[in-house]
Amino acid sequence: MNTKTLQFKTFDDITLWNNLKDGNEKSFSILFEKYYGDLVNYGNSLSPYAEKVQDCVQDVFTDIWVYRNGLQSSVVVKAYLLSSVRKRIARLHERDHIFRKATSTDSIAFLLEFSVEHELIDDDYATKEKVVHLNKLLNDLPARQKEALYLRYHQGLTVEQIADMLDVNYQSASNLLHRGLLTLRKEWKGSISLIILLSSTAC
Repeated sequence: MNTKTLQFKTFDDITLWNNLKDGNEKSFSILFEKYYGDLVNYGNSLSPYAEKVQDCVQDVFTDIWVYRNGLQSSVVVKAYLLSSVRKRIARLHERDHIFRKATSTDSIAFLLEFSVEHELIDDDYATKEKVVHLNKLLNDLPARQKEALYLRYHQGLTVEQIADMLDVNYQSASNLLHRGLLTLRKEWKGSISLIILLSSTAC
């Protein structure tokens, strides 16, 4: 774990969020630095236009600061930020007619390619082959299932938070996760835990 990660872990998100609401610029900067990379990576999974994605993420933080007085005090900060980026990119798609015009985020295709962290792979050739196979299975899943798995195991969101982000009910979000895992488990014969591998997927 690097020094920056340790530094971020010493700050509680909800404390930073409420300090931000009170106009504390340092708390705002810490949240920006803590989540900017994750938000850009997630945004890049929803749009192939990297510069526009960065603009969207920066706009999200700008709005948070400008309208901080109207923010709710009780939020899951990471889920709120990811959801805000997703909605802003959906508006970008609609405005620029990159995809078909839509009034929701349903038109967004999840573009991220999953890749298991190399640290979890030992020198055994057979194990490496299985991990390559798992990556292929993940990336062959329907976009919505793949995004749900990404949000659950890479970003650590709850099923309820995923449902809110994808604009579906709880059961539909649960079904997306279940179907994705069911498909993977039918084909996965690796010795490494499937859930451990999913939790290590990186952008």
